[in-house]
Amino acid sequence: MHIHGSEDLRYTETEAPSPGPHDVRVRLGAAGICGSDLHYFFHGKVGAFVIREPLTPGHEAAGIVDAVGSAVTRLAPGMKVAINPSHACGQCDYCREGRDNLCRNMRFLGSASVYPHVQGMFRQHFLMHERQLTPVDTDLSLGELAFAEPLSVALHGVNRAGPLLGKTVLVTGGGTIGSLTVMAARLAGAARIVVCDIADRPLEVARTVGADETIRSDQATPAELQDIADISLEAAGSPGALATCLAATRRGGRIVQIGTLPAEGLHFPANSVMARELDYVGAFRFGREFDWAVQTLARRRLDVRPLLSAQLPLARAIEAFHLAADKGRSTKVQLTG
Repeated sequence: MHIHGSEDLRYTETEAPSPGPHDVRVRLGAAGICGSDLHYFFHGKVGAFVIREPLTPGHEAAGIVDAVGSAVTRLAPGMKVAINPSHACGQCDYCREGRDNLCRNMRFLGSASVYPHVQGMFRQHFLMHERQLTPVDTDLSLGELAFAEPLSVALHGVNRAGPLLGKTVLVTGGGTIGSLTVMAARLAGAARIVVCDIADRPLEVARTVGADETIRSDQATPAELQDIADISLEAAGSPGALATCLAATRRGGRIVQIGTLPAEGLHFPANSVMARELDYVGAFRFGREFDWAVQTLARRRLDVRPLLSAQLPLARAIEAFHLAADKGRSTKVQLTG
């Protein structure tokens, strides 16, 4: 499938690609629909990343090895694999510093951030460099394994938060990333986790995956939200959610911005950050956390199944996009091969 523009999705038939020496051909198992995929489908863009040629979205997936190149030795047909959508150059200054998520030459699957675009994984077969694949030999389902990418985002956000042992943590947004951030914060030792959202269903899901308390932030009084957290993680990508974090984080605390805020900007109370000595840091995608995510899922240290709302075949992608956009009915919707 390709997205040509706003709500313009078309299917094409092509032959399965042949792998080069270090390539692996993967057959799609399950691929989650992310917020950026929804923006590409409904609006033809994500922030400043505008579709300029037909784009196949999809960057959180798991699959089955279908064929391998002549130089591939650690993977074989039939293996179940997690797929890392980040292909860093490995040579720039950021890569050499171990911060490959900030790579100057990053090629991230399913993204219009560069031209020609980097095609994603909403298709039956695709080629991956062998280094982007991690084999898993447990009974973990492909649907669960496809959560490795969004879990990596949550783990990276928690990693940027610093030590959480014994801390009270606020997470704004009870969607997929917010709920996974709840799980990641619990793994990191948080003593109490509070989740805020403006809808009931995300809060119900957040409680299911381990939130100690949930608050409808649009119905709470300022006093109910004031100074309630040592660390806040903003996972909603909403100016209102960021305002909640700024009010809720105690003096000397830290706010981690995980969600993508609107491109047009927002009012930011910098004097409050200064006077209360708040740390405000960003968390962009992930690096080594992808390996942590795969290990965590494979060992079943957490259960992502409550987040999986539906799986639909690629042929029903338009229906799947609309379902994924309806947060009153779904958390994570996946496409299957």
